[in-house]
Amino acid sequence: MTQTLPRSEYPRPQMVRDQWQNLNGQWSFAFDHGNSGKARGMHLKKAEYPLSITVPFCPESSLSGIDSKDFVAAVWYRRLIEVKNLQGKRLLLHFGAVDYQCEVWVNEQLAGTHTGGYSSFSFDITQHVNTGGDNVLTVRAFDDVRSGKQPAGKQSPEYHSYGCMYTRTTGIWQTVWLETVPETYIDELKLSASWNNKAVCLDAAVCDKSPDSASEQSGMQLEVRLIDPQTKSILIEKKAAAQTGFQKLFIEVDKSTSELLEPWEPGKSSLYDLELCLINSAGKVIDLVQSYCGFRDLELRQDGLYINRKPVFQRLILDQGFYPDGIYTAPDDQTLKRDIELSMQLGFNGARLHQKVFEPRFLYWADKLGYLVWGEQGSWGLDITHAGAVTHFLPEWMEVIRRDISHPSIVGWCPFNETWDQNGKRQCDEVIRQIYLATKMADPARPVIDTSGNYHVQTDIFDIHDYEQDVDIFADKFKEMANGGDPYVTFPDRQKYEGQPYFVSEYGGASWNKNQQDAWGYGNQPASEAEFAQRYTSLTETLLNNPRICAFCYTQLTDVEQEQNGLYSYERKRKFSDAVYQQITETNQQRSAFEKKFS
Repeated sequence: MTQTLPRSEYPRPQMVRDQWQNLNGQWSFAFDHGNSGKARGMHLKKAEYPLSITVPFCPESSLSGIDSKDFVAAVWYRRLIEVKNLQGKRLLLHFGAVDYQCEVWVNEQLAGTHTGGYSSFSFDITQHVNTGGDNVLTVRAFDDVRSGKQPAGKQSPEYHSYGCMYTRTTGIWQTVWLETVPETYIDELKLSASWNNKAVCLDAAVCDKSPDSASEQSGMQLEVRLIDPQTKSILIEKKAAAQTGFQKLFIEVDKSTSELLEPWEPGKSSLYDLELCLINSAGKVIDLVQSYCGFRDLELRQDGLYINRKPVFQRLILDQGFYPDGIYTAPDDQTLKRDIELSMQLGFNGARLHQKVFEPRFLYWADKLGYLVWGEQGSWGLDITHAGAVTHFLPEWMEVIRRDISHPSIVGWCPFNETWDQNGKRQCDEVIRQIYLATKMADPARPVIDTSGNYHVQTDIFDIHDYEQDVDIFADKFKEMANGGDPYVTFPDRQKYEGQPYFVSEYGGASWNKNQQDAWGYGNQPASEAEFAQRYTSLTETLLNNPRICAFCYTQLTDVEQEQNGLYSYERKRKFSDAVYQQITETNQQRSAFEKKFS
């Protein structure tokens, strides 16, 4: 019986080519607890790998076939790849994500290294492969979540999971794949489509590795087509001269065509296909890439977020992106889509993607379904009490923004979450400030929260976390600001409100598991379903009815291991009766005081 290839879908939805090969599936595998593998020659063909693992699932997961939860310093992977004739072509090896430091050899030759557990990367391995036969691909990953020198998110620094810290992920956890490209090819895309201006702004990076680059680039053009995905008709077509480096195209939609367009909005999945052709002087298409865009504009005003000049109250859910069988990796593509659908069915219009950089396929489904998301780095685990922390954070964070910047679903960035003091040392304000400024420079179009929840150095949105479970005490905290007074500030010595939009970015979190008395959550577990529903309704209506609050984020979408405060179980099953879910949905669908101001 033929084994189904795990996670077989194309992993990079905004930059698609036809010629690619998915390398997921069975790889040889070895633990390296002493981190001595290189000294022992594990990158050489003669080395023995005693185990087998299913990529792209981490060895801590059951789907990997390993299911080992202990700490490990390093892990090794190996498999054979067959490469056919590459005449006039280049071969790129792509990794969706490897946690944390990665080294790659092809036929015992070092092909490249990468640092960062969440960002994607690739290597040109053309010069290392032999065509017409098998080649040995070897990968080493080093990981130490207890070092204080790497962002690790919610990965537990203790042997067991506890509280809101969960099972670790080591090594490969997203798709590995090969891609064949021409010697002159489109290497990177950055695009946005403005609904207000009816225009597409596109930056395309062209990489040239042809032997006669001057000849190849002479008269080269980049052609862009905007296509209606339903009718397949070309709405816009434009050509521009192209050369190595970034090419910027600004494409205005004429009036007759603009009348056919639909905006990208929350709950409205209006996307348009893009086709990019790199054409040589002879008129031959030498590279073809397919992408998509959604026409939308973001504007942050003093009272909140506007999309296409319309005020939008963000009804968000906290999404940790953990899975019982795959840990960091969803078992299949439909699970990614289903998580969004489960949220939207309860009346939420988006999510804080919390302490983890989600894979591009999740963002694709968010784009398709009209789902708002905040991009966040898995910042916990990094010691930011000293200025040198910038070097362990910034390079990977910039890679993340470059990869995900074109997704219309992303409405803001949050590099840090709850930056508490560590070992009696205050966090370094300059680290937070520099990361905020770098994020704004990389993407001026989106708002940035410097560090969510309890501390602000420089931020576009003022946000707080409050897990008070007593509904009367919770309501009293926000009463003064609802009546025009000063806003509620959770930590006056760590936060200063300076007139920004106000966002309650974590609240709720009450545990509910009738069969598990030691379930972890915030406050006392409700005594009944009715009490839970009433608590949810009262807490949420407090925020909806406050005209000064522009967004909320409820904790959380699903249970995660011992943290049992999700609206669904860890297995994505319903935890409550239909009546409770109906009450949650009806509460979320109420018009907020923020929205009523504009009626």
